[in-house]
Amino acid sequence: MFYDPQQFPFVRLLEQNWQTIRREMQALQEGEFIAWPEHSIYGEKGWNTFGLYAFAQRQKRGCALCPETAKLVRKVPKMMMAGFSRIAPGGHIKPHCGYEGYSGLVLRCHLALDVPEGCGLRVGNETRTWTPGKCLVFDDSFEHEAWNHGDRARTILLLDFRNPFRRGPLILNPQFTPELIDFIEKEHLPRAGLMQKLAYRAWRMFNRS
Repeated sequence: MFYDPQQFPFVRLLEQNWQTIRREMQALQEGEFIAWPEHSIYGEKGWNTFGLYAFAQRQKRGCALCPETAKLVRKVPKMMMAGFSRIAPGGHIKPHCGYEGYSGLVLRCHLALDVPEGCGLRVGNETRTWTPGKCLVFDDSFEHEAWNHGDRARTILLLDFRNPFRRGPLILNPQFTPELIDFIEKEHLPRAGLMQKLAYRAWRMFNRS
């Protein structure tokens, strides 16, 4: 399900500053992007990401490399996740739904930065494409998929924020896939800060009970 982006005041801020965000993205070395660990939904190559915030926790290196972008996404009310998402030419993220206990409680925003012809995003029964400098907002609890049939990579700023249309307490308890848990424990946590390590351990204890 797509939403009208203009319902969300922060969208104007991002769109007004999209060229600043794009310049910081373009200044990154290709090696700063990492392959998204859930290969089961896209194959062995084709989807790479660069993190700024993960579950509201600042990613130190990412924010240091993209300071202006980091400042802008911090202004998004109840922002939970932010980073760059890149699909290589020929890449296809297969139909899937977001994590139980997380999707639906947040909404997802894509700010288009570099989009060749032949790219698309389907959410539910509706398919749209990205326009550079403009945002799409959708609920990723609905089945969705994305593809790049173009001649160069498609790159967007992706961010999640608390769903303002959900009433009552919003308790996030994401049910990660085994692929993502393996990546977090082997690759991410050894480099993470103390608060991120403690938060993850608390989540694991809760979900083992």
